Amino acid sequence: MLKEGQVRIPSGCAISGIIDTSGLLFSGQDIINSIALMRERSNGLGGGFAAYGIYPELADKYALHVMFLDKYAQNSTEEVLRRFVDIRLSEPIPTRKHPGVTDIPFLWRYFVSPLKTDIDPDDTIYSLIMKVNESIDGAYIFSSGKNMGVFKGVGYPEDLGEFYRLEEYSGHTWLAHGRFPTNTPGWWGGAHPFALLDISVVHNGEVSSYGANRRYLESYGYHFGLKTDTEVIAYALHLLQRRHHLPWELAASVLAPKTWEQIERLPEEEQELYAALRLVYGHLAMSGPFSILVGFDGGLLALNDRLKLRPMVVGRKGTRYYIASEEAAIRCIQPELDELFYPRSSHPVLIRVGDNESVQGIQEGKSA
Repeated sequence: MLKEGQVRIPSGCAISGIIDTSGLLFSGQDIINSIALMRERSNGLGGGFAAYGIYPELADKYALHVMFLDKYAQNSTEEVLRRFVDIRLSEPIPTRKHPGVTDIPFLWRYFVSPLKTDIDPDDTIYSLIMKVNESIDGAYIFSSGKNMGVFKGVGYPEDLGEFYRLEEYSGHTWLAHGRFPTNTPGWWGGAHPFALLDISVVHNGEVSSYGANRRYLESYGYHFGLKTDTEVIAYALHLLQRRHHLPWELAASVLAPKTWEQIERLPEEEQELYAALRLVYGHLAMSGPFSILVGFDGGLLALNDRLKLRPMVVGRKGTRYYIASEEAAIRCIQPELDELFYPRSSHPVLIRVGDNESVQGIQEGKSA
């Protein structure tokens, strides 16, 4: 019998997400329980969470979560930080000892405001992240949005949830990932979610177009050093949505574009739009099997590849939506649902906090 580690399991990894469109804050315990049910999809080499709405008292500050291998890396990083930002609060990220989480780096968080007022503050934070992550050995800024945070590492996700004490946080949107790395190493920085500013990504599958996607993004100044294909998804969405200001639906269409045959069947004005997207952003089209969840300030995006080669299911109870790799991961925390459906291939499901129009987009994203 083949044992774990002796066979490649390309369908591994688990993803889960919960969002309350009313903006109601709720504990991280539900997302821990959801991802824990899919433990067999992971192998202990990576797990993590993203949470939104968790820092209301410092909501106007950028929350930088940083991993350090040693004190020298921390001192070097803080020298750079002081040139870019005012540090309102500096403290260790709260954790507790857990037997399933070992080889832990220094985990620190800084709540900051950019010093320069004549520059877009997001641009300042972006430049700061690229500089630290590229130039300081042993330092990695892995979370950088406002009123949100990423918590990740090596271990099973439910163990990491307990390690980071996530049941003590309250947020309106939660993402979780259980990793089964296939082509890339399992290490603290390579765990999901991957995040840049308020955008966070968890991913099941492979991006076989990684080389072309990476080269395109490097031409825009993005630095890659995390040894995993998922990094390109976070940076691509940052470029499309934050720098080029594409709506989320069109940004998703760039990653999983319509075929030319599909475009030809659209109304003429839509043909021009989607043809232009393919021509301009062709190098960001992502090949391979994938299902992804994307968190952002005020919402959650779910997207499958064009052939729907990775599982994803969506459920709703009242104003709370659940998205996971398996229906059981939803039922274990909410047995009674108002609706349940499987998103269509390459059709984004976009859910926003406080947006009643979310339901229309979800209906369009349902499978037949």
